[in-house]
Amino acid sequence: MKRINGKFLHILYLLLLGVFLTFQSAEAGSLPDFTPLIDANAPAVVNISTSLKKSKGGTPHGFNMPDIPEDSPFYDFFQKFFGEIPEGIDPFEQRSSLGSGFILSKDGYVITNNHVVKDADEIIVRMQDRREFVAEIIGTDERSDIAVLKIEADDLPTVKLGDSSILKVGEWVLAIGSPFGFDHSVTAGIISAMGRSLPNENYVPFIQTDVAINPGNSGGPLFNLDGEVIGVNSQIYSRTGGFMGLSFAVPINVVTNVYNQLREQGHVSRGWLGVLIQDVTRELAESFGMQRPHGALVAKILPDSPAEDAGFEVGDVVVKFNGQEISFSSDLPPMVGNSKIGSQIPVEIIRRGETKTLQVKIAELPPDDDIKIASTGEGSSTQSNALNITVKELGAQEKKELELEDHGVLVASVSEGPAQKAGVHMGDVILLINNIKIKDVVHFEQIVQELPKDKSIPILVQRRGSPIFLALKLTDNP
Repeated sequence: MKRINGKFLHILYLLLLGVFLTFQSAEAGSLPDFTPLIDANAPAVVNISTSLKKSKGGTPHGFNMPDIPEDSPFYDFFQKFFGEIPEGIDPFEQRSSLGSGFILSKDGYVITNNHVVKDADEIIVRMQDRREFVAEIIGTDERSDIAVLKIEADDLPTVKLGDSSILKVGEWVLAIGSPFGFDHSVTAGIISAMGRSLPNENYVPFIQTDVAINPGNSGGPLFNLDGEVIGVNSQIYSRTGGFMGLSFAVPINVVTNVYNQLREQGHVSRGWLGVLIQDVTRELAESFGMQRPHGALVAKILPDSPAEDAGFEVGDVVVKFNGQEISFSSDLPPMVGNSKIGSQIPVEIIRRGETKTLQVKIAELPPDDDIKIASTGEGSSTQSNALNITVKELGAQEKKELELEDHGVLVASVSEGPAQKAGVHMGDVILLINNIKIKDVVHFEQIVQELPKDKSIPILVQRRGSPIFLALKLTDNP
């Protein structure tokens, strides 16, 4: 019996071992083999180095230090700023920048990041076969962080472009670049998210990956498993300066659009709607009578803009743009930016609980679309017990400086209560409550007295030059 059991256990062990090895083999077989992709595309990936001459001080060219006596009170001043430079020291410092790029055409057009070549005096493109070329800047686009370079050469190796609109989270991707100057380093990972919006980068729906990207990878290509470039590595999120698992690439469809415009017209044109927007929170969705939070909430309409001409109102929630749904406010700017200038676009909005469709004629984004508004004011004050805040009148000149036209009151103080809980701060300018423009202090008191209880109410404030909606809720409880 013991012999039978021992033999049985031995057979069972061999069977389990076979299953395990088969499983391991299957697992290994499912992992991608990147070697053919690298062999085919590495020659078209380039290292980019730049130099910028930065003065270290010393005598300007052609300027001789005045002959000033050493006991003069001005001697130390001129000696410090215009004194002779020690022998062997160059008065100009060569500052280098390392980045990556890739060749798009056989006649030498190269794509990289704008921040890699910005302000450079000289740009050197070095290929895998160690050939070096001085590059000329054809055009740059700061908003997408893309630059187009040109080198004088023929029959160069090139990459194949893919389609970033069909990418899916979880796909394998691979980067080739020069992190910290280590040429043609290869790193791989997966797509972590699509359509990421980063601070001050409203017009680029970034591809987020976990591919190891470090300084020097900027401007390099991001490949899919078919060997197609689907993005340009541009940024990382890091608290240390090095890779922390979050890297971002400009989608190749955006890059292609920028490349074509830079080659054809020397600059990039983008569509413009003319609104300042924010996300819709759960509380704000309730205050606007929406069943769920989605869309882009219009907090301000810029004067003489397409939105103003189309009849947009502050408090509108954009839920569809040209038939495409808006889940987050960050979805809207890239859609508008990619729209054809002069085209008529249907925009679906929710206004005071009702769905409407507006027709807007897209204009070109102005060179500087920043809005700068002051935030100060004086005047008579009052205390509102319902909200526990003190507000002040704004004079005509102050409203003009704040671009407030004929409405708004300044929050002078905030005590514990509904307004504080909603996020109202001292120094905010209250513009709307429950979609009603606040004309003055007296009007403010009237509106507050009539507010419904136990219901979220939208309140629009202007804070440090930017409008923002908050959700205010009054209760019967003290």
